[in-house]
Amino acid sequence: MKPLPDSVKKLIESKSYANVATLMPDGSPQVTQTWVDHEGDLVIINTFEGSQKHRNASRNPKVALDIVDPTNPYNLAMIRGVVKEITFDGAEEHIDKMAKKYRGTEKYEMRQPGVRRVLIKIEPTRVRAPFADSSSWKAWNQRRQQ
Repeated sequence: MKPLPDSVKKLIESKSYANVATLMPDGSPQVTQTWVDHEGDLVIINTFEGSQKHRNASRNPKVALDIVDPTNPYNLAMIRGVVKEITFDGAEEHIDKMAKKYRGTEKYEMRQPGVRRVLIKIEPTRVRAPFADSSSWKAWNQRRQQ
């Protein structure tokens, strides 16, 4: 597992959205924009049971995602990884945490009766930190300022 740099954690902790790519049964990619969180070095996605993300991640654990700063599209992180765990444990409480972060509400107001939430925990295998924090960007910016 690759550790998440502090700059990536900071981006995840902001109101940035993730574009999550999973693989369909025929191998074609499927991308969904979603709320994102982390638990240490694991990336956390909360979805509902039976969603395309859930079905794809259950069948094939390979995923990729990017997380883009809404105030600066050049400030983004890219992550490739594998699904380490899919669990219902804590998913209902977690969606309330995400509603507070993204909507400022205490409870997730879009709950549907009989629909269970599920957490997809992703172990990063490759991480590209935000461009503004990378050594390539710093070197380019330094040359530009000379």
